[in-house]
Amino acid sequence: MYEDNQRKRRIIILLTVLLVLLFFAYRNIPKGKQRSIAGIREPIQTEASGEEYTKVNGYDISLAYQYAYDIEGLVVCTNDYFGMSPEDKISPRDVSLAWGKVAEQNVQVGFHWKASERGLKNKVDSREKLALVGSVEDVLRQCSNNHLITLDTATTNAVKKIKVGDHIRLKGYLVYVDGHHPSKKDFFWYSSTSRDDIGSTACEIILVKSVEWLD
Repeated sequence: MYEDNQRKRRIIILLTVLLVLLFFAYRNIPKGKQRSIAGIREPIQTEASGEEYTKVNGYDISLAYQYAYDIEGLVVCTNDYFGMSPEDKISPRDVSLAWGKVAEQNVQVGFHWKASERGLKNKVDSREKLALVGSVEDVLRQCSNNHLITLDTATTNAVKKIKVGDHIRLKGYLVYVDGHHPSKKDFFWYSSTSRDDIGSTACEIILVKSVEWLD
C-alpha cells in the first residue's frame, strides 16, 4: 500500500510539473492579430540538390534537398508541438502562410484559420464573402501550412518569434526527411513539391535558412 501511494504521488508531481512547463511554454508563444496585405507574390522554387544531417531522439536524420524555396506570406496561423515523436522534435512549429487574394482579402472575407494535427483548416462566414477571393480551390492554392525545420540557434530563435499578422519571407529548402533508428521503426516525412496540390498532402516541409520580416 505504501509503495502504491508513493508511486501515485510521484505521478501526480510529475504531471503537475509538466502542466506548469506547458503553461509557461504557452505564455511564451507570441500572439498576433489577423490583418490583410495586398501584393504578396506566389512562392518560388528552383531545382536544388544536396543533403544535411542531424540527430533527434536517437534517430539519424537525413534532410535531402528537393527544391530551393523562397516563400513570402502573411502569417494566418501558427501551431506548436510538444510531443516526443521524431516529427515533433525535428519540427516543433508549423507556420501557415497566405499570399495573393487570400492575403489581400483575409480580414474582409473573415477567414477563421485553425492549424491542428499538422494540417490547416479555415472557415468563412458566408459564400458571398468568399467570392472576394474566388472558389474554395482558389483559397487552397493561395495558402500553405509549413512544417519548419531549423538546424542553428539563430534561425530557431527567429522562427519562435513568428506570430499571426506578420509579413515574412522564409528562404531554405523543401526537403524529404528520412529517419533511421537502430532499434525503432524508420520514419519518412516528405514535403509537398507541387504548387497546385491541395488537401492533406499539400504541406511543405521547409529546412529554413533565413527568416525576414518585411513590414
